[in-house]
Amino acid sequence: MTDDADTTPGTGAGATAKAPSYKGWAGIRRAFATPSAFTLLVLGFGSGLPFLLIASMTLSTRLRDVGLDLGSIGLISLASFFYLLKFAWAPLIDRYAFPLTAFLGRRRSWLLASQLLVGASLAALALTRPELGVGALVAWVLVGSFAGATQDSVVDAYRIEVAPPSAQAALAATYTLGYRLGLIVGGAGALYIADFDGWRDAYLWMAALMLLPVAATLLCREPVAPESTVVRRIDFVGAFWQPFSSYFRNNGVLLGLVLLAFVGLFKFPDQVIGVMSGPFYLDSGFTKSDIATVSKLFGIWMGIGGAFAGGVAVAAFGFRRMLLLAALGVALSNLAFLLMAHNPGQLWAFYAAITADNLFQGFAGVVLIAFMSALTDRNFTATQFALLVSLANLPGKFVGGVSGYIVEASSYSTFFAMSALTVVPTLLLLAWLWPRIGGRQGA
Repeated sequence: MTDDADTTPGTGAGATAKAPSYKGWAGIRRAFATPSAFTLLVLGFGSGLPFLLIASMTLSTRLRDVGLDLGSIGLISLASFFYLLKFAWAPLIDRYAFPLTAFLGRRRSWLLASQLLVGASLAALALTRPELGVGALVAWVLVGSFAGATQDSVVDAYRIEVAPPSAQAALAATYTLGYRLGLIVGGAGALYIADFDGWRDAYLWMAALMLLPVAATLLCREPVAPESTVVRRIDFVGAFWQPFSSYFRNNGVLLGLVLLAFVGLFKFPDQVIGVMSGPFYLDSGFTKSDIATVSKLFGIWMGIGGAFAGGVAVAAFGFRRMLLLAALGVALSNLAFLLMAHNPGQLWAFYAAITADNLFQGFAGVVLIAFMSALTDRNFTATQFALLVSLANLPGKFVGGVSGYIVEASSYSTFFAMSALTVVPTLLLLAWLWPRIGGRQGA
């Protein structure tokens, strides 16, 4: 896991060696066999592990399990907002090494610091008692979401810089697999442990597992900063404004704003129901083990299948038509939860809803990544990609914060039906964008 000979500049006699090709099936196998591919698998695991524990379903399930009302659960979910704002400090991550661990280099210094802080926040959350008061829990969710968001930004930058463009597909694939495995452990694994040994032990075990990405960070190599990044890091202020001015210079103001709005609304129907999913499963009569098996084991593998299908579809047909299919699929899959609402406690309805939801989640996620990649200036990849990822989650996150009040004022069935209708603004924006994005690479 130390160095990839194929991406490290050589000296002396070794410098004349021909760089390996990553084209064709043989090249793909070669890319997957590099140490960097395994490194990204473990780093992806570290990024995926804390997300559900800090910012999504595992946390909300824990809060409902100890008796908190839906309105409070929705509001507490807003404490993980740092995942939505990571673009704000991404320029600092690009420009500086983290002071206390600077000896590791610019990327690994931030990785180690953020991973240790994620582990510490999970251990602290294990010791909180939300049934007695949520103040300490909210504080550590804030810390954990900041550390987790920082970790995600650095891993994205590390992936881009550690290998040539021809090997990026393999690194993205192994990172995605690792991330999904992290979601399984942080979702199903935590729920199983909580069901048998309680939430304290569940969160302590998750904190201990953060030692795996820590080890990967200590053993992997520091990538060489791209020359364009070194040249453009002229001053502190420029590190912040250049990525944003570049985006609007390349797209124009009107098109740039519409593209940002479209990215922000694309997965809105799915995200708006995310916070309420855990409480809904419990209120439907399922145990924590049922939820772990169906939602966080079976569901994650359905998501991986959907992601694979999305990758093949984008490669075959381009991202423009797949944006339409994915947007409709994400919205209509919400209606599958009506089966659960009208058949409480029935496992077949649970499996049917999770199949539809996760297949289209995985499919739409890959399509959106392909689209956002086409919008990104490679001179400012880390900051611009972080901005787009944040926007892709921002609207749904804020509405998710009040989703508990919506359910309490109506019903789960009404909530799911309303969430499907939120795709309409996305489709209107896509209709306006359709002729304007047709000429982009990959469309």
